[in-house]
Amino acid sequence: MGATGFRMQMVNQSSEQVDVRRNLLAVRAEIDAAAAAVEREPNSVTIIAVSKTNPPERILPALDAGHRIFGENRVQEAEDKWPALKEAFPDARLHLIGPLQRNKVRRAVQLCDVIESVDRPKLARSLANAMESEDRRPDVLIQVNTGDEPQKHGAALADVDSFIEECVETYGLPLKGLMCIPPADEEPSLHFALLREIARRHNLPELSMGMTGDYPIAVRFGATMVRVGTAIFGPRPPLPG
Repeated sequence: MGATGFRMQMVNQSSEQVDVRRNLLAVRAEIDAAAAAVEREPNSVTIIAVSKTNPPERILPALDAGHRIFGENRVQEAEDKWPALKEAFPDARLHLIGPLQRNKVRRAVQLCDVIESVDRPKLARSLANAMESEDRRPDVLIQVNTGDEPQKHGAALADVDSFIEECVETYGLPLKGLMCIPPADEEPSLHFALLREIARRHNLPELSMGMTGDYPIAVRFGATMVRVGTAIFGPRPPLPG
C-alpha cells in the first residue's frame, strides 16, 4: 500500500496535522538557536520524534511534514504500527530507544534501523547473533547509566569503557555512539558533558541525549540526536490495557 492509500485509512487527523507541523518547526528552531549559541551547524543535530503510545493517525502528520526519524520504546508496539507506516514511507527510520529484552532481539533487528539501548554483554552477544542470522545490521548505541542509578537501565560507569571495546572487538557490532537519560533530580548538563567525554575517548560520533525537557541543553553539550516526544505530539495517550 502506498502513502496515499495508507492515508485514506486515517481519520480525524487534519487538526493534528497543523499542530504537529508547527511543533516540529518550533523544536527545530530551538535546536538551531542552541546550536548557533555554541557555533555548531544546526543540521548536525537530528530530531528523533518519539512516537511511543501514539497511534498511526498521530504519527502520519509528522511523516506528511517530511519528518522521517522516529523512536519507539517497545518492540511489540513498534511491530503493531511501523510495518504499515514503513511500507507507506519506505525512507522512514525507526530507533528503538527503550530497554530491549533478549527474547525480542531478533524482532528488533528485523524492524529497527537503530538500537539505542545496548547495555550489557549478553544483549550484545544476542544482537550479534541475530544480525548474522537475519543478514541485517542496524546501527547500535550503548546506553550509559551516567548517574549509576540502580533502578535504571544502562551500562555502569565503571564498566562502560571495557564494554565499548567488547561490543566492537568481540561482537563486531556496528557501534556508532552513546545514549543516556540523566537522573531526573540532577543538572542534566553534567551528565551530557560526561557522555560527551566517554564518546570522545572512544572516537564515537553519535550522542543521543536530551528529551523534551532539556534538549536545548543537550545540543549545547554536543548532542547529535535528541529524543523529543511530547513537544511534537503533545501529551501521550495511555497504552491500551
